[in-house]
Amino acid sequence: MSPPSPAEATRVAGAVSTHASTEPTDTARAARDAAAAAPPAAVALTLRRAAFAIALLLGLQPVATDVYLPALPLLTQALDAPMSAAQLTMSALILAFGMAQLVWGPVADRFGRRPVLLAGLVLYTLAGLGSALAPSIEVLLGWRVLQGVALASAVVCARAMVRDLYEPVTGARAMSLAMSGLAVIAISGPTIGGWVAGTFGWRGTLALVAAAGLAALAYVARRLPETVRRRNPAATQAGPLLRNWAAMLAHPVFRAWTLLVACTYGGLFTLLAASPFVYIEVLGLSSAAFGLTLAWGGGVYLVATFVGRRWIHRHGMGGTVARGAGFTLAGGALALVAAWVPQGALWWLLAAQAAYAFGHGMHQPCGQAGAVGPFPQAAGAASALAGFVLALVAFAIGLVLGVTLDGTVRPLAHGLAFWAAATGVVAWTLVRRHVRH
Repeated sequence: MSPPSPAEATRVAGAVSTHASTEPTDTARAARDAAAAAPPAAVALTLRRAAFAIALLLGLQPVATDVYLPALPLLTQALDAPMSAAQLTMSALILAFGMAQLVWGPVADRFGRRPVLLAGLVLYTLAGLGSALAPSIEVLLGWRVLQGVALASAVVCARAMVRDLYEPVTGARAMSLAMSGLAVIAISGPTIGGWVAGTFGWRGTLALVAAAGLAALAYVARRLPETVRRRNPAATQAGPLLRNWAAMLAHPVFRAWTLLVACTYGGLFTLLAASPFVYIEVLGLSSAAFGLTLAWGGGVYLVATFVGRRWIHRHGMGGTVARGAGFTLAGGALALVAAWVPQGALWWLLAAQAAYAFGHGMHQPCGQAGAVGPFPQAAGAASALAGFVLALVAFAIGLVLGVTLDGTVRPLAHGLAFWAAATGVVAWTLVRRHVRH
């Protein structure tokens, strides 16, 4: 059924006054619902401006993690905390991030993207300041959990905005363009974070995270319009929400894309969570040099987003991720070489990181756009559910690494190889089968 036009909504509203004496309650409710369902005028947002906004919002996630990574060894020393506690400040943020998406997504479908973004970005900035001033690892953990809750609002709305504005294939191209901007953040974030950690200590890196939240808040408040064309008054009601989630989990296209993104992100998170200890403590790099290793991966990812946009146009989304999976598997194989060839382990890891980042540049934009594609009227809820799966994977990885990091490169290398294999299997089976169908 197509949504009522503004004129139809007005006629329904006029019926309220005509029949107020006979059916005041039901008719008024019908008029109110019809008016809420009427789509507003088209959003005046160019592709490049939309991509910039999406990149800015999605970029808060690597800012909250990558900028902070070079400071983790410093943090464990300054707060006299064990390595597992430092890892928990990362994994707890990711878990809170995943769980909060299940709330923010339906709320954004009900009230729109802008109100959710403004509230979440205020909270993100305040949590960043609280983290920078934390006197103990326990207090820091609490602020990071709150920051994860706030971060979820930005990421959910950014992904849902893609479906608000575009059909899935065009959305994948827009997402790939946004990922180019995200790659710039990925390149500069660790490098800047390493310099800030070396100059101002770990508190400086968290203050920088807060500043990024403030910048995003100012942009959204002044420049970003509402993108929801039809708010869903029932989006936050338990019954319809549970039915929506059940339908999403039963949808083969949603399952295929969500599993793909979860697997490729599993490898990326393994690299992000384990690399500070491997590169700095095992391989002896400085905080600044470690930042350059992450920037190296971000640079390759940037190249992949440009190539990916051409591949999506030429081969479609399924063909693009099938080709990207070859690079992902090469990254996993190179990581295994680094684990078992002590000489030159640094260079093998850098090569593995580059190959994996190139594949990730194919999987991420296609997977995120594809997961929400079948659900245009519940894009927030679909984005939230897919993000929740990602966060569960990342949280589990953080817990495993907290107990398996043993002063060698093997936990990182084996984890990267595992997720590379899983990504290849999903790309060449589930995605290929269901996207073709």
